[in-house]
Amino acid sequence: MPFSKGSLLLVEYTALVKDTNEVIDTTKEDEARKHNIYDPSRVYEPRLVSVGDGWVLKGFDEALLNANLNEEVTVDISPEKAFGVRDQSKVRLIPLRKLGEKADEVKVGDMVEIDNRVGIVRSITSGRVQIDFNHRLAGRTITYTFKVLKQIEDDMEKVTALIRRRMPVDAGKLGISLNSGMLEVMVPKEYYMQEGLQVIKRAIANDVFRYVQSVKGIRFVEVYERVEEVKGEEREAGGAGEVQEAGKGGEEAVQEQQVQVQAPSPQQPSP
Repeated sequence: MPFSKGSLLLVEYTALVKDTNEVIDTTKEDEARKHNIYDPSRVYEPRLVSVGDGWVLKGFDEALLNANLNEEVTVDISPEKAFGVRDQSKVRLIPLRKLGEKADEVKVGDMVEIDNRVGIVRSITSGRVQIDFNHRLAGRTITYTFKVLKQIEDDMEKVTALIRRRMPVDAGKLGISLNSGMLEVMVPKEYYMQEGLQVIKRAIANDVFRYVQSVKGIRFVEVYERVEEVKGEEREAGGAGEVQEAGKGGEEAVQEQQVQVQAPSPQQPSP
């Protein structure tokens, strides 16, 4: 049966440009390697999608609304519902010198930034360069082959999936617990120094409050353990002797930093 708007689904898919068969995206590692688009920094697994909420291309969103569980579907998405139609007004001819110090290095096909806009170099002639500010896939029909593997309905599964959307790590590293409406999340150590961590936390909180009504507040916990050190003399003597702890006295070996986020009041709009 068709899904409703806001349903949380796990979807596997491969997307390609219809007229060239160029694969542009996939959730499958073997497909990514096969088509030379593998990204080692990416986690290849079924993607979490909230149906009808704009998490994917409009045409793909519409196809998901009418899909059935575990049914493989192939759909062509027109430019209007994919990356847009080509707009000739977004193609500009500018002096090559405007590219600055790298002007002599630029070649056709390069991505360049001009006036805070990113475009593709289409041609270089007589000291001028033609730059196309359309999306590189504008005007192309995109073909998706996909399958909805699961609709997530359990609250803890929803929480885990929503967190991993922003922090794509093994679920076991999150240490999630939910008690009396308070959700506690152990932040993975590899994220402690992550740029924009506070923004990530806020985005996770917004997602959880929207899709998991049983959660009333969220506490993010970071745990820092004491580093034990061996004296230089003992290290030279083969490590004999007592291991010395950094610091003095009977201080706790674990420090916790907790950031708590409360769900918005019903009378106030969500941030």
